[in-house]
Amino acid sequence: MKALLRKTMSITLAIGIVGSVTACSSESSGGTQSKSGSVKLTLWDQSVGNTDPSAKLLPEIVEKWNKEHPEIQVVRSGTTGEQYKTKIKTSLAAGEAPDIFYGMGGGSFMQPYIESGNVLEISSYLTDEIKSKMAPGMSEAIEVDGKIYTLPVYTHIANLFVNTELFDKAGAKIPTTYSELLDAGEKLKAAGITPALIGEKDRWPGMYWYDMIAMRQAGNDAVIEAFKDPSKWNSPDFVAAATKMQELGKTGFFNSSMFSMSYDEMLGAFNAGQGAMMFQANWVNAGIEDPSSAVKGKVKVIPFPVFEDGKGKSTEIFGGAVDGFYVSNTTKQPKEAVEFLMYLSEQLGTQGFLAGAGLPSWNIDALDTSGLSTLDKSAADIMKTATSFIAWWDNILPADSAEAHKNLIAQLLAGDITPDEFCKQMAQLKPTELSL
Repeated sequence: MKALLRKTMSITLAIGIVGSVTACSSESSGGTQSKSGSVKLTLWDQSVGNTDPSAKLLPEIVEKWNKEHPEIQVVRSGTTGEQYKTKIKTSLAAGEAPDIFYGMGGGSFMQPYIESGNVLEISSYLTDEIKSKMAPGMSEAIEVDGKIYTLPVYTHIANLFVNTELFDKAGAKIPTTYSELLDAGEKLKAAGITPALIGEKDRWPGMYWYDMIAMRQAGNDAVIEAFKDPSKWNSPDFVAAATKMQELGKTGFFNSSMFSMSYDEMLGAFNAGQGAMMFQANWVNAGIEDPSSAVKGKVKVIPFPVFEDGKGKSTEIFGGAVDGFYVSNTTKQPKEAVEFLMYLSEQLGTQGFLAGAGLPSWNIDALDTSGLSTLDKSAADIMKTATSFIAWWDNILPADSAEAHKNLIAQLLAGDITPDEFCKQMAQLKPTELSL
């Protein structure tokens, strides 16, 4: 999928992660014609019971649509994401998916369903008006082999979040290079402050750290080549990256509780001022800036430092996640389903951007952005500098290889395997199934 890597795009690249896909409801797939003559469409999403701005916005958008379109009524149901994954897989395989549904985009989740024809190809339904509203380069970025199956919502990129108050207390400089990052870590530890937090109980937060380190060490081009030819994971640059990652774990740079700390607990600890740094995506901005956060107004977001001995650049961005909404190929009302998909994607993308849910994948020239938080503005500025993007590696790798990758990083952090062993096992992963 082209959204995984797109060079020199002016605003964004990729279909953002939105909290939205849901569990099976008693409503079956395929838009139906009611007795009154209106079309009924089913929508599944996972925006249920969480604090993401999408959870509030999505039902409001559906309600507004239903009021304005009495002839096309959308029935929405939701559930938590992990439960959803199993149910949407089952429903797609059985040909009983809802008309519109949220899909974790890209390699390990949606790609097999695109290839098997479970998802409607929507290119012919898209209007020139909706294409003109997308951010520059977006219509090309969402193509899969020249075809379009989903629309952008908003974009997420990962950066380093720095608690400036704790840095000042330790007399540490905000790092722009790896040596400065190590120096800051030593000063923070000397001041009794945990340099960085990882919620490795969930494994993917540690994956973010290693993947970013590998991108800075080897450069994005080398990473892309290794996705295509896994034997290249066992090369000097990736061994050096694994060595750096393991050294950070051994020297107390990360919290000693990392293996028992979940992602949610990591966010809570950072927002309570219990760690000086966190490497995460901009979906954490709203929580950091929440009035209940102890670090509100004290956090700065910066690009991950460059390595003096590395090939990566600060303009090579980790992110551009490819989640979005899709239309089932079993829908009985494809025209109406795509019409709602266009409305939902644009409305959630623009309103979500203003609410701090993600960076824009749509033209925002007419929007009042004066209310955006400092973190949102900083993340948007960083994204504008991008020369290339690589999405989350577990979206690019095949599903079993993605799990193996996360497990290997946990073993590396724990000191259970050496950097050489790590890279030799990485070389046994499957190549990506995507066109990068």
